[in-house]
Amino acid sequence: MKLAPARVEAFLRDPGPCRVVLLYGDDVGMIRDRAAALVRAVAGALDDPFLVVELTRDEIARLPDEAASLPLTGGRRVVRLREATDAAVAQIRTVFKSNAPGFVVLEGAGLGTRSRLRTELEAAPDGVAIGCYPEEGHALETTIRDTLKQAGVAIDPDALSWLTGQLGADRAATRAELEKLALYCGPGGALDLDAAIACTGDLSGLSLDDALFAATVGDVTTTDRALELAIAEGAAPVQVLRAGIMHLQRLQRARMAVDETGVSAAEAVKALRPPLFYRRITAFNRALGLWSGAAIGAAIQGLAEAERGCKRTGWPDQTLCRNAVLVLARRGAAMRAVRN
Repeated sequence: MKLAPARVEAFLRDPGPCRVVLLYGDDVGMIRDRAAALVRAVAGALDDPFLVVELTRDEIARLPDEAASLPLTGGRRVVRLREATDAAVAQIRTVFKSNAPGFVVLEGAGLGTRSRLRTELEAAPDGVAIGCYPEEGHALETTIRDTLKQAGVAIDPDALSWLTGQLGADRAATRAELEKLALYCGPGGALDLDAAIACTGDLSGLSLDDALFAATVGDVTTTDRALELAIAEGAAPVQVLRAGIMHLQRLQRARMAVDETGVSAAEAVKALRPPLFYRRITAFNRALGLWSGAAIGAAIQGLAEAERGCKRTGWPDQTLCRNAVLVLARRGAAMRAVRN
């Protein structure tokens, strides 16, 4: 079933008899935060080797067996799958049919409205789908005020209004900034507008997706800042590079549609499946106007080579990842300079 927003917090504290939860949406930090809360609620800890197992997208075939396993120490086993996609539908159906006792948490950032995995969970009587989208407006104000209050810090109205415009794109980034502000003010302190401006970066729209979209339009500065934030939040180098390859492959499909079938750029973008998030369409169109098919192919090869390097023992994976994405951004900047 699809859980209403008003019921989410209570569910995170006690998921009850639910067997599979899908966390989807655009706020990767919120997805991770809620996944961690569910793991703790069921297993008591995030790192209990007897009760908690984490799977990558490449290990999806293990999901039904892991969910069916009985822990030696008793309790309920939690299986956490990151980067869940529609490829997990068959395994989830197996879990439901087998009455496996385990509790499965799926992290599916970016799943579209027509996702088969979302449809499966929303229709399942013992499954739950929870949307995780950036907070804004009153909800974000409440989060800022309550988080600072827990740290013993007051906030004046002007500072609250300014922070509401700066934060919210990602739950993890928002929390990190508020913790920094609370430390700056100290217990019993008060946060004013000057302190908020001096201590807070512009994080209103930075994420891994922002890094990749900025790279393909040649915005090197935003790419660097957003990539740094994504890695700080726990994005693994291989995950970043795979996301970059997938982003370029979508750009490649649209480029081929324009070059080989003669459709307009707008029609090629509209035909993409899954569809682009509406806020990303402008940047995608700009990138489509910059990159040729040959350039996109070369860029994909560059990221793939960096991914192979990241998997080699002893190689500096974060350095390889950052360099590969920034090279992509510099190529975009060079092509933009030529066009201008």
